[in-house]
Amino acid sequence: MASNTELFERAARVIPGGVNSPVRAFRAVGGTPRFIARGEGAYIWDAEGRRYIDYIGSWGPMILGHGHPAVLEAVTKAATEGFSFGAPTEREIELAEEILKLVPSIDQVRLVSSGTEATMSAIRLARGATGRPKFIKFEGCYHGHTDALLVKAGSGLATFGHPTSAGVTPGAAADTLVLEYNNVEQLEAAFAEVGHELACVIVEPIAGNMNFVRASVPFMTALRRLCSKHGALLVLDEVMTGFRVALGSAQSHYATLIPGFAPDISVFGKVIGGGMPLAAFGARRDVMQHLAPLGGVYQAGTLSGNPVATACGLATLREIQKPGFFEALSARTRQLVDGLKAVAADNGVPFSADSEGGMFGFFLLPELPQNYAKVMTTDKDRFNRFFHAMLDAGIYLAPALYEAGFVSAAHSQADIDATLAAARTALR
Repeated sequence: MASNTELFERAARVIPGGVNSPVRAFRAVGGTPRFIARGEGAYIWDAEGRRYIDYIGSWGPMILGHGHPAVLEAVTKAATEGFSFGAPTEREIELAEEILKLVPSIDQVRLVSSGTEATMSAIRLARGATGRPKFIKFEGCYHGHTDALLVKAGSGLATFGHPTSAGVTPGAAADTLVLEYNNVEQLEAAFAEVGHELACVIVEPIAGNMNFVRASVPFMTALRRLCSKHGALLVLDEVMTGFRVALGSAQSHYATLIPGFAPDISVFGKVIGGGMPLAAFGARRDVMQHLAPLGGVYQAGTLSGNPVATACGLATLREIQKPGFFEALSARTRQLVDGLKAVAADNGVPFSADSEGGMFGFFLLPELPQNYAKVMTTDKDRFNRFFHAMLDAGIYLAPALYEAGFVSAAHSQADIDATLAAARTALR
């Protein structure tokens, strides 16, 4: 049996950094990544046979836990029928119909293979539908690794962004305006200056890559009002929050708080694939008609809507619609969050936490941050010590200060109790 260290050394010889996605490398927290051998329910086992309570859940998709019987049955059946055809299948229609049933803001949806592909296509669609070049994103929100989205804030209010990745040219970032999350005043000023050039605003309703930071109601209200006023499209990136924070996704939560609220374009991923490579973007029919083969906005993908992924996603979506599912998931997640806050308070540790549905986040700060700059003030060294103490106790949290966590329907009362007991020791 190879150890995690041996596997990491072997991987580093053939894969850059030894990983196929940077956050897996443990560089933010130090130490050696755990190479996962299998998962079942709320647990994963590493290559050395060590079991962990899993609060990553493949970064959100595993809302039912690992290896749910109904999902396994659907995937196994689909695999025996064929992996990929490069031609339409009825199951693509079924999955699209299921998504539309749960998200009333969209009339049509296009299936793709990754969240990055979906956000990239949504922005291209917004530009094609409006005939405008520029768009707004917010610092701390992650929408995939497309060139125009790998941008940090400029030095001035309406200064367009600068590339944050080598290989991204200034020209690729020239039409991206980066603003501060939850800053209504800055948003108003930006629209006043360049509103006539804006194709869209893209935003995570709950940001999951600066840990867990939710958009305030005044901020989301202003977004909807300003986009409508200036003819820009509001793109809600629900790759992480979609069908994870509520059955109708985060937009259904905001619709209960803001009368008439709805985005113009919605982007989904993770849960709709149930752990398989699958994502989607959707909008009103008049917007979607700009997509090829109907319109001039080109988008294509050989594996888009492939039969095994759609079977996995469809089975997952059907399970989460069962009566009481989200009530139970939300209660379990809230129990974890409230328990962590209580344990931190008992230890005199500055701590704040929040959750919605099966998604949660915590900060080593006395109050919940509202933007990226505040998130960055978290005590990184203390977090790293906490992470490793929890990992040693068999609790698998995100190996970075800036990532949200996820609870599944498979997490039991005993799992929550074990997690809180480990946290009580770790926070000392």
